[in-house]
Amino acid sequence: MSTRFFGEGNIGSAPEFREFPPHDNEEPSRLLRLSVYFDNAVPKDGEFHDRGGFWAPVELWHSDAEHWSTLYQKGMRVLVEGRMVREPWEDGEGKPRTTFKVEARCVGVLPYRIERIVIASKPAAEPEQQQ
Repeated sequence: MSTRFFGEGNIGSAPEFREFPPHDNEEPSRLLRLSVYFDNAVPKDGEFHDRGGFWAPVELWHSDAEHWSTLYQKGMRVLVEGRMVREPWEDGEGKPRTTFKVEARCVGVLPYRIERIVIASKPAAEPEQQQ
């Protein structure tokens, strides 16, 4: 079971990057896992007050996941779009439990609490040597 998800929240811990061995001649699968607190901030008296939110694991499967693991940082405000997926499991005592995770299609960085942004330019192409 899954449903479309669109939420804004803060990354709560350092991103976790994992790479899985390739099957046949394919590229390896790359996963970036974030723990995000999706809040419900409401303005009141010039400040924002949290009216209840939830923590959810966010999984982003992509070939650039390793690069993005250095971009996303704890405390960063992000906008997540994807689908919410229910995952049933059993705890150590054999009791059924349920976790909801977000399988992200994209994770955008919001400009809150960012001191600066540095855009790295692409290295110049080597000029061809004429013989």
